[in-house]
Amino acid sequence: MSALLADLGTRAVRVLAPEPAHRATIALLKAGLGPSDHADDPALAVDLAGLKLPNPVGLAAGFDKDCEVPDAMLRAGFGFVECGTVTPRPQAGNPQPRLFRLVEDQAVINRMGFNNRGVVAFTNRLRARAHRPGVVGANIGANKDSTDRMADYVDGLRRVWLHASYVTVNISSPNTPGLRALQTRAALEDLLGSLAEARAVQTRAHGRRPVFLKVAPDLDEDEVRAIAETVRVSGLDGLIISNTTVERPADLLSPHKVEAGGLSGVPLFARSTRLLQEFADALDGALPLIGAGGIASADDARAKLEAGATAVQLYSALVYHGPGLVRRIKDGLLKRPPQIPARRLPAAAI
Repeated sequence: MSALLADLGTRAVRVLAPEPAHRATIALLKAGLGPSDHADDPALAVDLAGLKLPNPVGLAAGFDKDCEVPDAMLRAGFGFVECGTVTPRPQAGNPQPRLFRLVEDQAVINRMGFNNRGVVAFTNRLRARAHRPGVVGANIGANKDSTDRMADYVDGLRRVWLHASYVTVNISSPNTPGLRALQTRAALEDLLGSLAEARAVQTRAHGRRPVFLKVAPDLDEDEVRAIAETVRVSGLDGLIISNTTVERPADLLSPHKVEAGGLSGVPLFARSTRLLQEFADALDGALPLIGAGGIASADDARAKLEAGATAVQLYSALVYHGPGLVRRIKDGLLKRPPQIPARRLPAAAI
């Protein structure tokens, strides 16, 4: 299917309420009705913590929570796909309605609550595509009613390790009460220490996988500094900046702006890009960064790359622009490549 037809299909599906529309989209993709993008120009290729990506535009977690359509999204033109968030045990998530389109603001609010079918079903699907090409990561989280959330993360990492290209540790969703407290220095040190031990065991048994940490956009300067100092010595391979925000910009127009949950889309762009720059300055090239939040054009992606990202991720913009957006971003980056600061280039290139 061409990107144009897929974009028209996106508009048609939007006549449904947001969550049924998403389920319909997944069903169409599973039926083989997704778009097919042509091969990427080699100039777009990047190395992300040892992962060889054909292009730097990734699909963010949240679209494919249960790892049902990663190959369909790779065919749509993404350079890498992140599935999840998956928890050790299945959970229904928060009561519906829990997903809202803010059309006037080109934004989305969600309070899904890590709804997923659990890590066993997730890893079975990962296993089924074990010998197919493409970078597919697993985003892991903790169950809402867990009595030991750190153990949930260790269990998730252990279970997805064999078949995932990389693992993302999601401690930044605003929709699981108390989860963001794991971003504090003491809790983060404990969590990353436990994960490092589990990672060492899995690496010896099955080989290396990059491990990323996904942080919230609602961090102040002291919190950025503390997280940067902690991850420098943790063995992590990179950060994803950022998740959704609980803040509400004053200029939001949609009546849905009063809904509780995490805000994504265009209104998140400035906040998340500013935070990306702060982490790039704090880490000074020590770890690669993935920029997420509000990307809806090639200019947006370029701004993230110039702010310090090695690669980017998007999701919410697909609701409004369809899957053809991925090709338009890649073409725009080829036409006007990002200007990467010299301090972020490999020493041999300076």
